[in-house]
Amino acid sequence: MNFIEGIKYMKNQILVIEDDPDINKLVSMNLSDMGYQVESCDIGTQGLKMAMSGEFDLIVLDVMLPEMDGLEICRRLRSADNFIPILMLTARDSEADRVVGLEMGADDYLTKPFSVRELQARVKAMLRRVEMLTKTNPTETKSTLVFGELEIQVNKRQVRIGSELIELTSTEFDLLLYMAKQPGLVFSRSQLLDKVWGYQHAGYEHTVNSHINRLRTKLEKDASKPEYVLTVWGVGYKFTDTENHHG
Repeated sequence: MNFIEGIKYMKNQILVIEDDPDINKLVSMNLSDMGYQVESCDIGTQGLKMAMSGEFDLIVLDVMLPEMDGLEICRRLRSADNFIPILMLTARDSEADRVVGLEMGADDYLTKPFSVRELQARVKAMLRRVEMLTKTNPTETKSTLVFGELEIQVNKRQVRIGSELIELTSTEFDLLLYMAKQPGLVFSRSQLLDKVWGYQHAGYEHTVNSHINRLRTKLEKDASKPEYVLTVWGVGYKFTDTENHHG
């Protein structure tokens, strides 16, 4: 049995890094009830070490942690080219933490207090996307999309600008591909949340904005004058429909 076939028979492994014992227990218990294999810890440095092991499919990560905070854990994982999906837990009033967390490479966030149902739905949506990455369907789309110097290799899930390989997280790649498959079409933030993240929830549009900003930083010569990922004021975003052809 190869690795991809084996995925169907493996339980998804989730790491919960949260220092509040009640929240840690609540999250771990409810994710275990869904059939996931859950490990947890309450210290930042230990959490980073466990996350680096490569054994987990998703991390639920609190921002405020002893020894090393969640933002630093996120930054270190992404700097080490570890693109495991990260769901960040933030306090309701800490807008700055949410923005910085997403900029550091978190895939999504939940504000406390959150409902168990919302946590479960969010984790399910993130893992569904991870599962879809393992199922490449060559007939579904052309294997390479080319827009000027930008080349998106769909089945390899790689992006190049000229000869340079651009490192994207799985969510950044999914967002780019979704928009690039329909160049010129304008998407609202709530549409992108629904199609790329797998849920619609008012107040979480920040997630889309931060991922768009990260894509621009990685893809554009000048992020303030984007050529590929364009803002349509008052509506949302679109992928450029000029100078493109499909390979």
